[in-house]
Amino acid sequence: MNSYGLGDLAQTFLLQRRGASIKADMARLTEELASGQVSDTKSVLAGNVAYLSDIESDLRGLAAYKVAGTEAAQFASSVQSALDRVDFGVGQLSTALLAVGASANGPVLAQMSTDAENELRSLVSVLNTSSAGRSIFAGAATDQSALNSADVILADLRTAIAGNTTVSDIETAVDQWFDDPAGFRASAYTGSDASIAPFQLAEDEQISVDLKADNQVFRDLFKGVALAAVAADSGLGLSAGNQRDLLVRAGIGLLEAKEALTATQSGVGAAEARIDTITARNAARDTSLQLAKGALLEADPYETATQLEAVQFQLQSLYTITARTSDLSLVNFIR
Repeated sequence: MNSYGLGDLAQTFLLQRRGASIKADMARLTEELASGQVSDTKSVLAGNVAYLSDIESDLRGLAAYKVAGTEAAQFASSVQSALDRVDFGVGQLSTALLAVGASANGPVLAQMSTDAENELRSLVSVLNTSSAGRSIFAGAATDQSALNSADVILADLRTAIAGNTTVSDIETAVDQWFDDPAGFRASAYTGSDASIAPFQLAEDEQISVDLKADNQVFRDLFKGVALAAVAADSGLGLSAGNQRDLLVRAGIGLLEAKEALTATQSGVGAAEARIDTITARNAARDTSLQLAKGALLEADPYETATQLEAVQFQLQSLYTITARTSDLSLVNFIR
C-alpha cells in the first residue's frame, strides 16, 4: 500500500495558513468580547438584514434631526436674546420719556432726543444680529444685514417729515413713513420679503422662528423711538412745550408697542419649548433604537469567552507542533 505525505515546504504553508485562521478567529472573538456585539451580522440574522437596515436608517435620520435641533435651539435663543435687549432698551427710554416734566427746558429736551437717537442706533444694531453667520431678522436673506445704518434711516425720515410744524402733523408723518412700503421698507429694510425656511426637527415636525425687521412690532417700536429722536430737531422749529408733548407721545407709543413685543417674546419662548420637547423625544427614540440594535447583535459574553479560550488553546497547540516539527532532523530520525 502506498503512503503519501506532505513535503516540508507544503507542511510549512499548511501550518502558516492554520495559524492565520486561528489568529483571525482570536481577533474576531476578542473584538466581540470587548464590544459586546457580534462581528458577522449576516450569520446572526440568517441573511435577513431588513430589520437591521430599518433601524440604522432611522438612526441616521435622527442624527440629522439632532443637528437641526441644535441649530434651531441656537437660532431661537439668539432671537430671544435680541428681543430681551430690545425690551430692556425701549423700556428704559419709554419710562424716561413719560417722566418728562413741565419744567424741562431746551438742553434737557435736547438730551432726551439724543438718548432716543442712541436707542434707535442700538435697535438697528440688535436687529442686525447674526447667529452662526446667519442674519436672524432678514428673512430668507440670511447672508446680509436686515437694516440699513441708523444714519440712513434718520436722514430719510427727516426728509419725509420736513415741512410739518405741528405735533400732530409730525406724528402722523412719522407713522406714515414707517407704514408706507415706499418709506421704511424701501430705504431701511434690506432683508428679504420671503420668510426663513422652518427647521425640520422630525419627519412630521417643523418649527418656524420667523421674525423680520420690517414686522409691525418692530416698526411700532421704531415709530416711538424715532419720534423722540427728532423732537428737538431745530429744523422743525418746535417750542419747548411742543417738544415735551412730542416726547411724551413717543413714550406712550413705546409703552403700547411693548405689549406686542411681549407677545412676540412669548411666541419665541413657546417655539423654544417646542424645540426642547421634540429634541428630547428624538433622543429617547435614538436610545430605544440603539438598545434594539444592541439586542439584535448582542454577543453572549460567556459563549464568546469560552470560544476565545478554545481558540487560544488551539493557537498554543499549533505553536507547540510547529516548534517540534522545526526540531526534526535526519539524525534524530535515524536514532
